[in-house]
Amino acid sequence: MRTKIKNLTPACIDTTVTVKGWVRSVRSQKEFSFIAVNDGSTFHGLQLVFQATHATYDETLPKLTTGTSISATGTLIKSMGKGQQFELAVNSITVIGLCDAEIYPLQKKQHSFEFLRDIGHLRARTNTIGAVARARNALSFATHTFFQERGFLYLHTPIITASDCEGAGQMFQVTTLPLNQVPKTPQNHVDFSQDFFGKPAFLTVSGQLNGEAYACALSDIYTFGPTFRAENSNTSRHLAEFWMIEPEMAFADLHDNMALAESYLKHCLSYLLNHCPDDMKFFNEFIEKGVISKLEHVIRTPFEQLPYTDAVEILQKAPKKFQYPVSWGIDLQSEHERYLAEEYFKKPVILINYPAEIKAFYMRMNDDEKTVAAMDVLVPSVGEIIGGAQREDRLDVLERRMMAMNLKPEEYWWYLELRKFGSVPHAGFGLGLERLVLFATGMENIRDVIPFPRSPKHADF
Repeated sequence: MRTKIKNLTPACIDTTVTVKGWVRSVRSQKEFSFIAVNDGSTFHGLQLVFQATHATYDETLPKLTTGTSISATGTLIKSMGKGQQFELAVNSITVIGLCDAEIYPLQKKQHSFEFLRDIGHLRARTNTIGAVARARNALSFATHTFFQERGFLYLHTPIITASDCEGAGQMFQVTTLPLNQVPKTPQNHVDFSQDFFGKPAFLTVSGQLNGEAYACALSDIYTFGPTFRAENSNTSRHLAEFWMIEPEMAFADLHDNMALAESYLKHCLSYLLNHCPDDMKFFNEFIEKGVISKLEHVIRTPFEQLPYTDAVEILQKAPKKFQYPVSWGIDLQSEHERYLAEEYFKKPVILINYPAEIKAFYMRMNDDEKTVAAMDVLVPSVGEIIGGAQREDRLDVLERRMMAMNLKPEEYWWYLELRKFGSVPHAGFGLGLERLVLFATGMENIRDVIPFPRSPKHADF
């Protein structure tokens, strides 16, 4: 029976085990060869010791090129070398899948991340992308444990929607209409009555609105699924497809929301440090020096809570010159957010009470009629990592906001009905998993923290 390398412990020493994986490298000496094998279950692979006196040595060794998949059975023994506790004294090796060394793209050398994106089907075999995948898995699992332990219900919201949550209109349209002969109305408009859903439909930008409906019946829910933005942004911080975590709480206000967001981030980062120590050590040494201490600082430090208006005053008085000028009413840029978190407060900051004009229609209007009960969580090196708000639970105010933003209330009839039938204060936030992985690992490009990135002109693999 196969044993994953991750599950090998000192208790396995002097026992016979079988491991399966991919050859990373081979170092041949006169009397034996060292074969480095990794199965992806852990950062460190396993060293195999293959004796030259073995009956199949001369036949098998030439086949063990980098990338070849093998099965090896032998006795786990204490290692005399540096860098590993134990190694496998080989009794038998079976080649499962040959790898042509002449054309295999991943030779034992450094490759740029740009190059690795071109071989997305193989890049998970590298140290960095493998470590990112394990970190992403840990943060995903930590997300579920955090909300499940607090009584939140996991909700699956629609991928296809007829509502634009943000009111921005930057959505991917879903249609079955023949694009070479689109049916038209007498007014020469697209006749969506002939489309699959009988109306325009899109890939969702958020599960929030649907989440609110269930929170207003089940109290606390969270969604965790893919979302889509048709923004033509070719930057290191944007994707066309990404994964969002969106909790929603009934009978909750902005302060409850801030407390949940802070607790959630600290839980996820603690889980990552505790469960991926080898991967985090690698990130700390080769990707971002000091990333572990950065995360530990976030975990143990209370977040600063700051009104948007106060943040603008701080930025206007800052000795630093910003590329984008600061004035009340602007949507803060990443350079402003990072200054507050990295240089001024030197810790995470939760900005609250943003101008209503720059925030979505569903955010609760404050008594000053100028700001809404919105919040953004800012962290060093990334800037905004969480965006959320208390939702507008008053029907008349919500209708006025929608009209002011040129949204058609009839298209949100069901959302408005939530304010007619037992409306309650409720709040929630959204976090893009990829932003969290970027922050936690120190990686610089968001396309390197999702298995198969989707961005303008790129939908490979």
